[in-house]
Amino acid sequence: MFEWMAWTTPVAVFFVCIAALLAAMTAWEIKSPTTLRKGFLPIETTRGDRLFIALLGMAYVNLAFIGISGKLTVWLGLSAEPSIWISFVFSLCVLAFVMRKG
Repeated sequence: MFEWMAWTTPVAVFFVCIAALLAAMTAWEIKSPTTLRKGFLPIETTRGDRLFIALLGMAYVNLAFIGISGKLTVWLGLSAEPSIWISFVFSLCVLAFVMRKG
C-alpha cells in the first residue's frame, strides 16, 4: 500500500507528529474554543488558522532543505548530505513561533 513512498524514520516521525498535532488541536478546541487574535501575521487568526499556516511553513522548510542539501554538501565541504533531522527541528521551531506569536 505504501510502496510508492520512501518511508524512512524521519518521514514517519514527521507525519506522526502532524497527526498528533491535529488530534491535540481538535481536543483543545473542543475543551476551550478559540477567539480571534492579532499577532505578527497580517490577519486576525484562530489557533486552527495558525496551525494551518505553520504546517504550510513546515512543509516549505522541509522541501527547501531537501532542495539545497546537495548544495550544502559542496558549499560546506561535507562528506555526506546533512541529516533531514536538522530541517525537522527547524520546522518545529517555525511551528512554535507561528503558534505563539502569529
